[in-house]
Amino acid sequence: MTEWIILALVAAQRLGELLYSRHNEARLRARGGVEAGARHYPFFFLVHGGWFAALAVWVGQGSTVNWWWLALFALLQIGRVWVLVSLGPYWCTRIITVADAPLITAGPYRWLSHPNYLVVSAEIAVLPLAFSAYAIAITFSILNALLLAHRIRVETAALRR
Repeated sequence: MTEWIILALVAAQRLGELLYSRHNEARLRARGGVEAGARHYPFFFLVHGGWFAALAVWVGQGSTVNWWWLALFALLQIGRVWVLVSLGPYWCTRIITVADAPLITAGPYRWLSHPNYLVVSAEIAVLPLAFSAYAIAITFSILNALLLAHRIRVETAALRR
């Protein structure tokens, strides 16, 4: 039962973030925001949705929770919130640039160009490990890394423009 509560909380968090993203996306587009990388965006839904579906199937098999891995996942949520707060109205799941928008250099962006991707990559590995789902951690970490390699190039180019 605990496993399902954990997954439900993660699902609720992700859905809330998607709503926040859509709100910010609409505001950015209203300010003349231009999207880059729209063609690869659906693949993120496939990989991240597949990751979550695979977890739901695995948890459905009665896995137990490793509380150390879950604690690390909880700590990663602090990083996630730090990224969202640092980007504020500029945070969204798409790459949208606005000509007059400043480049964010506050929070974790002081030290890293893409801290959100670091947090998400860690989450994709760590949450399955909390359920001893090693194959899910490895498979989806590789798929996510392949997508991010492309996305970071696209985002870096868009931000330079």
